[in-house]
Amino acid sequence: MKSMAPLIVILGPTAVGKTEISIGVAEKLNGEIISADSRLFYRGMDVGTAKPSREQLSRVPHHLVDVANPDEEWSLVRFSSAVEQILNDIQNRGKIPFLVGGTGQYVMAIVEGWIPPPRIDDESFREDLEKFAQERGTDALHQRLASVDSESAERIHPSNLRRVIRALEIFEATGIPASQQRVKSPPPYQVLEIGLHLPREELYQRIDDRIDNMIENGLVEEVQDLLRLGYASELPSMSAIGYKQIAGVLRKETSIQEAVGEMRRLTRQYVRRQANWFKQEDPNIYWFLADESAVDRIIQVVKSFTAGNNGEESPDL
Repeated sequence: MKSMAPLIVILGPTAVGKTEISIGVAEKLNGEIISADSRLFYRGMDVGTAKPSREQLSRVPHHLVDVANPDEEWSLVRFSSAVEQILNDIQNRGKIPFLVGGTGQYVMAIVEGWIPPPRIDDESFREDLEKFAQERGTDALHQRLASVDSESAERIHPSNLRRVIRALEIFEATGIPASQQRVKSPPPYQVLEIGLHLPREELYQRIDDRIDNMIENGLVEEVQDLLRLGYASELPSMSAIGYKQIAGVLRKETSIQEAVGEMRRLTRQYVRRQANWFKQEDPNIYWFLADESAVDRIIQVVKSFTAGNNGEESPDL
């Protein structure tokens, strides 16, 4: 029986080095990269998302980068459908697809073959939730979610109003927490999950350096341009870490020093939430220290995996 086509997944926390390492591996193995980072979908949001540079994008074909304007919605359903089409195209051309990212929900939806709950269209309930958040704050709405679906609340940040509302809609319509409605269907490909990690203090230093570089490289001007183009700071895309804080600076609600401090704090929180998705004790993930030898070591593992996938004898990974 013919083996299923391979899918290589490279995952890990923000700032660990996924971009450069995945490009280094993919360009040597005839691969193409599919982004599973929800922040990279949006055009004009480059500095604050640490989007790959033009030089990096030119080294390996990339998919799902710069595919939407900041006011367009990219749901999990839309993402999963797009990935399915892209995977078929890459594999039909005889190349190796690499799914790369740190958005846990998006990565696991592909790896585990999630079938999302049906869309709930109840405008009045949604409007009531939005009004509740406006009057009492997003933290209060998040607490409301925690009272009925603690697992979803743990994985969704209070500022992600769209996802909080979505989870509450599902519970309201079905009486079952969204976290318990993840129907899974085995994906039609053989998955190899590669995890990247760094010691926590080193990772935190990289986060601090990245945020400093964002400020130096024009994050304030980028947010200013987006607001000038009419993209409201209340948009889900503009609630991403960095954009919300800098919008507050531009409205003179906070100082740049306070905004940078908040960005650092929230990014550390985000890293801890990512760890809930990508667990180092997960036996399905092969973890690598994200150092200068990572590319060569990962290449050897991927070669062994794809050789075995083609019916050849494959050594233990």
